[in-house]
Amino acid sequence: MDIPRDCKGRPVSVGSRVRLLNLSGEWFRSLPLDEKMDVESMIGEIFEVEEIDEYGYPWIRKSWSNENEGTCNSHSIAVESQEIEKVDE
Repeated sequence: MDIPRDCKGRPVSVGSRVRLLNLSGEWFRSLPLDEKMDVESMIGEIFEVEEIDEYGYPWIRKSWSNENEGTCNSHSIAVESQEIEKVDE
Protein backbone atom coordinates (compact mmCIF):
# COMPACT_ATOMS: atom_id res chain seq x y z
CA MET A 1 0.00 0.00 0.00
CA ASP A 2 1.30 3.44 -0.93
CA ILE A 3 1.55 6.13 1.73
CA PRO A 4 -1.43 8.49 1.38
CA ARG A 5 -0.53 12.04 0.42
CA ASP A 6 -2.20 15.44 0.35
CA CYS A 7 -2.67 17.72 -2.67
CA LYS A 8 0.95 18.90 -2.37
CA GLY A 9 2.40 15.40 -2.13
CA ARG A 10 3.05 15.51 1.62
CA PRO A 11 2.53 12.21 3.47
CA VAL A 12 -0.61 11.85 5.57
CA SER A 13 -1.01 9.40 8.46
CA VAL A 14 -3.44 8.65 11.29
CA GLY A 15 -3.47 11.74 13.50
CA SER A 16 -2.48 14.14 10.69
CA ARG A 17 -4.53 17.32 10.56
CA VAL A 18 -5.94 18.06 7.12
CA ARG A 19 -8.14 20.74 5.58
CA LEU A 20 -10.89 19.44 3.32
CA LEU A 21 -10.59 21.40 0.06
CA ASN A 22 -13.37 19.85 -2.02
CA LEU A 23 -15.32 16.66 -2.63
CA SER A 24 -15.18 15.10 -6.05
CA GLY A 25 -16.45 11.54 -5.85
CA GLU A 26 -19.57 10.20 -7.53
CA TRP A 27 -20.70 9.06 -4.06
CA PHE A 28 -20.99 12.73 -3.04
CA ARG A 29 -23.19 13.68 -5.99
CA SER A 30 -25.53 10.78 -5.25
CA LEU A 31 -26.19 11.64 -1.58
CA PRO A 32 -29.70 12.67 -0.48
CA LEU A 33 -29.95 16.47 -0.29
CA ASP A 34 -29.93 16.73 3.53
CA GLU A 35 -26.84 14.52 3.82
CA LYS A 36 -25.16 16.32 0.93
CA MET A 37 -25.63 19.66 2.70
CA ASP A 38 -24.08 18.29 5.90
CA VAL A 39 -21.11 16.76 4.11
CA GLU A 40 -20.63 19.86 1.95
CA SER A 41 -20.40 21.96 5.11
CA MET A 42 -17.19 20.08 5.92
CA ILE A 43 -15.35 21.79 3.06
CA GLY A 44 -12.81 24.29 4.39
CA GLU A 45 -12.70 22.76 7.87
CA ILE A 46 -9.77 20.99 9.50
CA PHE A 47 -10.03 17.36 10.61
CA GLU A 48 -7.81 14.76 12.17
CA VAL A 49 -7.30 11.65 10.05
CA GLU A 50 -8.92 8.85 12.05
CA GLU A 51 -7.81 5.88 9.98
CA ILE A 52 -6.19 4.81 6.75
CA ASP A 53 -8.18 2.04 5.08
CA GLU A 54 -6.84 -1.02 3.30
CA TYR A 55 -6.86 0.90 -0.01
CA GLY A 56 -4.75 3.73 1.40
CA TYR A 57 -7.54 6.29 1.77
CA PRO A 58 -7.51 8.59 4.81
CA TRP A 59 -10.84 8.85 6.65
CA ILE A 60 -12.19 11.94 8.41
CA ARG A 61 -15.39 12.42 10.42
CA LYS A 62 -17.72 15.19 11.56
CA SER A 63 -20.72 15.09 13.89
CA TRP A 64 -23.70 17.42 14.03
CA SER A 65 -25.91 17.56 17.09
CA ASN A 66 -29.55 18.58 17.02
CA GLU A 67 -30.30 19.68 20.56
CA ASN A 68 -33.98 20.33 19.75
CA GLU A 69 -34.49 16.69 18.76
CA GLY A 70 -31.84 15.25 21.08
CA THR A 71 -30.09 13.55 18.17
CA CYS A 72 -26.63 13.48 16.66
CA ASN A 73 -25.68 12.70 13.06
CA SER A 74 -22.20 12.04 11.78
CA HIS A 75 -20.46 11.30 8.52
CA SER A 76 -17.15 9.54 8.00
CA ILE A 77 -15.70 10.00 4.56
CA ALA A 78 -12.69 8.65 2.70
CA VAL A 79 -10.79 11.42 0.96
CA GLU A 80 -8.46 11.51 -2.01
CA SER A 81 -5.14 13.33 -2.24
CA GLN A 82 -6.50 16.23 -4.30
CA GLU A 83 -9.27 16.80 -1.76
CA ILE A 84 -7.08 17.48 1.28
CA GLU A 85 -4.23 19.70 2.37
CA LYS A 86 -2.12 18.81 5.39
CA VAL A 87 -1.91 21.63 7.93
CA ASP A 88 1.00 22.30 10.27
CA GLU A 89 0.83 20.19 13.37
